[in-house]
Amino acid sequence: MATIEHVLGDITEQDTDAIVNAANSSLLGGGGVDGAIHRKGGPEILDACRKLRAGHHGGGLKTGQAVATTAGRLKATWVIHTVGPVWSATEDRSQLLADCHHNALKVAKDLGARSIAFPAISTGIYRWPVEDAARIARAATENADIELIRFVLFDEKTLAAYRP
Repeated sequence: MATIEHVLGDITEQDTDAIVNAANSSLLGGGGVDGAIHRKGGPEILDACRKLRAGHHGGGLKTGQAVATTAGRLKATWVIHTVGPVWSATEDRSQLLADCHHNALKVAKDLGARSIAFPAISTGIYRWPVEDAARIARAATENADIELIRFVLFDEKTLAAYRP
C-alpha cells in the first residue's frame, strides 16, 4: 500500500518519478497545470506529445485515459497526461474522474515508477467541486501498488479538502 502525502505547492517542482498533468484532449498544452508543466518542462514535452498525436493518439486523448511522455526539464522523469472530465450537474461523470487516477497509476506502474504526484484533477476550469474531487481521488488511490502518492495542491482550501 502506498504512502499518501498532501502538500501545498507547485507540481512542476516535485521530485517524484512521475507527475500527472491535468491535460486537455489535444495534448498540446493549455492553461492551468497543463500550461505550467509545458512551460517549465520545455519543448521536449510538447515534441513528445506531438509524436503521440502523429501516432496512436491522432484524435487526441479521451477523457479518463492516461499516457506518458518525458518530463523534459522537470525534476520528475515522466509526465503522465490524463484528461479529466468537465463537471456536470445533470450527468454523473465520477467514474471518468476515478479513471484518470486509476489509469495514471497503471501507466506509472508500467513505467516502473515508485512515486507519483497528482494535482487536483478537474477542479480548475473544469469546475469539479473540490470536496467531491478529493473524495473520488482518495478512493481511487487508496489501495494503489506504488510506494508514494503525493497530492500537490495549489491553495489551503484544496489542501484541506484532500486531507483525510
